[in-house]
This record gives sequence, C-alpha cells and structure tokens, in this order.
Amino acid sequence: MTGRAGHLWVPLVALLAMLASGTYLVTQDRGPGAWFDGWGHSGVPMMGGYAGPGWSDGDGRRVDDLDEARDRAQAFAERLGPGLRVGEVMHFDENFYAELEEADGTLATEVLVDPSSGATRLEFGPAMMWNTRYGMMARPGAPVRVDAAEARDIAAQWADDRDGLDVGEAEPFPGYYTLHTLRDDEVDGMLSVNATTGAVWYHGWHGDFIAMSDEE
Repeated sequence: MTGRAGHLWVPLVALLAMLASGTYLVTQDRGPGAWFDGWGHSGVPMMGGYAGPGWSDGDGRRVDDLDEARDRAQAFAERLGPGLRVGEVMHFDENFYAELEEADGTLATEVLVDPSSGATRLEFGPAMMWNTRYGMMARPGAPVRVDAAEARDIAAQWADDRDGLDVGEAEPFPGYYTLHTLRDDEVDGMLSVNATTGAVWYHGWHGDFIAMSDEE
C-alpha cells in the first residue's frame, strides 16, 4: 500500500485496536477536571493530521532488558524527528515504554517497544490522540488551559477514587501531561491529563511495573 492511504492505515489499525480493547474511554459527569474520557471531546477524531510514523516493524528478536529497549526506541526517535533522543525507559510485563525528548531536553512524545518482536510505535492513547506536535491530530498552538500543578490536582482527584493510589509529578508533553501512578510510594502505572480540557486517560495497556532507567 502506498501514498496517503498507506500512511493512514497504521494509525487506523491502532485506533481500531483501542476501540476493541475498551481501554480508550472512561466517562464521568462533565465539569472542570471531572470529565475523564479518552478523547477530551465528543465524537471520533479525524485522521488527517497524523504527522509521524505509526510503528517500526521489529526483526523478530526479543527485547529482554531496558538497554535493548532503549536502543529500539532511539532508532525510532531518529526516524521520527531530527535531534530526538530517549529519556526515561520503563519495563512493564506487557511492553517497554520510553519517553522521547527534543534536543533541548523538553519532552516530545512517548513510545512502546514490543518485547516479543522489537516493534516500536507511538504509544496508544494520549501520544497518538492528544500530542499536538507528533500525534495523529497535530495542531501546534493549541491552547494550554491546564498547567502542571492543575494537572497534578486533577490526576490526584482521579486517584482518590482508587483505594491507596497516589500520583507523581506532571511531566509536560505537547498538549498533555503524563504522571506516574503510585502505590505505597512505588510506581504502579501512569496516566495523562489533557492540557486543554483536563480530561484524564489512564494507560491501561502496560500491565505490572517491573523496572525503570533514567536518561543515559
């Protein structure tokens, strides 16, 4: 498949997978910081603004540790944009997760590495749907109405409804923030808060946390 149709096929498949999994949408009563949903607005998003590659096919070799995952994520970063580099890398029992940074150290986007094949892709959820620079609906200049402190407060409100769960600091990506969820001061998972709407999206695809390494 070639041309524009080929570029749209990969994000479409990923979107359909999210819809089928049931992880994309959690809706509560609307209100500031209280509408916790997967889109940040009503309806299904358009595909036309997608700005980056969907995934990099793996070579079939397993990825067993954080160093190998970092190498796969860095190769993907170099395809995605000039100067991008890998920061934090996390190992969960379902996948490896990595933050990509701009050359100046600001956070750019988030990616997943499949441990069974090495395939690397933009992370499902906020990185695909909310990221205003590298996402499917890239829109530089989108208004930021929620700052990092407010995002943490919103995330803490969400966590209050889950027994024993707390949240870490809000890390700013283009169009949203991502925070670690914590249990007994240990990483449990992560969630994101939309910088325009305050919507919350829990990253429900990771599984149990195993290990983490910071930027090298």
